[in-house]
Amino acid sequence: MRPCSNKEEISSTAKLIYSVTLCKEEHPECRVSAIVSALEKAHLTPKFRGSDITQLQNCKTATFEDVGDGHFISPPKKAKYSVSEEGVDGSGDTHTTDTTFKESLVSTGAEISLVDYVVASAKITKNPPIGFALICPHAVPDGPLGFCSGGNVAIAARHAQRVHGLQRVFIIDISAHPGKGTNDMFYDDPDVFFLSIHQDGILPGAGKIDHIGRGKGAGATLNVPLPQFSGDFSMQTVLCQVIVPCTQRFKPDIILVSAGYDAHVQDPQSKLQFLTRTYYLLASCIKKLAEDLCGGRCVFFLEGGDNLESLSNSVADSFRALMGEPSNSAEFDSRYFVIMEPYLGARQAVQKIKQIHSL
Repeated sequence: MRPCSNKEEISSTAKLIYSVTLCKEEHPECRVSAIVSALEKAHLTPKFRGSDITQLQNCKTATFEDVGDGHFISPPKKAKYSVSEEGVDGSGDTHTTDTTFKESLVSTGAEISLVDYVVASAKITKNPPIGFALICPHAVPDGPLGFCSGGNVAIAARHAQRVHGLQRVFIIDISAHPGKGTNDMFYDDPDVFFLSIHQDGILPGAGKIDHIGRGKGAGATLNVPLPQFSGDFSMQTVLCQVIVPCTQRFKPDIILVSAGYDAHVQDPQSKLQFLTRTYYLLASCIKKLAEDLCGGRCVFFLEGGDNLESLSNSVADSFRALMGEPSNSAEFDSRYFVIMEPYLGARQAVQKIKQIHSL
């Protein structure tokens, strides 16, 4: 176990524990600052909640052993990309510099410390806190992609297996973009179930409905590509008819969530129409699944989200869901932005998935 400096403060009363990692290069990490400000404004921090909410402090930096399996950007001296102050040649929209690797190790240390805390708490209480890592998102196994420099949720999954002996890991990716890196990492692995909900065709060639795993891992990957303009109704359909039965059938030892907020109707990165309340319902349901199936062991990892207002409000409402408190989404959600959902397209996608996976 790689503990934080406050390991002795594991509490049997905490409902939520979170970590914050701010990078020097604030693209797109300015969103972490915006989220922290929103949490303060919403009184969703230890300052206002006492022991109910804990922020993990002074976490140890991850080691090469922690980020094994090659699912991380290589150090600059070993990178396949040309590293300079201008970024990494070939990394597309991912801005990285010669400090990116070190900062990524700091983020990874925070995330695996959250896993350690949640697992340790589950040993002393039936209601351990849910973890939420406000850090940098994932990438593909051999390099950076899509504003992402490291495979955080994949590293956390392997850490849970290797260090804590939690064999069966269920990963839910709710970003608007397919979780290509995580998908590829576990495509042959029957012990890691990867479920991705995303916009159909937003990343060509990735996240197709018939991408279901390979070899021993066949059936342990499930992609839910939703048509453009799918929103709250479509997500609730997927939640009830896909996420819940898949998780119940897999019987995980821990649930990890790639918590992307770029499917929000106000976000410029997609043409989906999720609302703040959509994320509240998702977090509430996932929390209940963790309580019912794996002793409450569950950790969320921040992913996409480029509209700082909708991102911050949605993360704050996710915190309320994980705390078991009422949603505040009515204050933020406006139907002004929403057009008619493609109900038929969403239903057809769900029906095809149910046939493929015998749900």
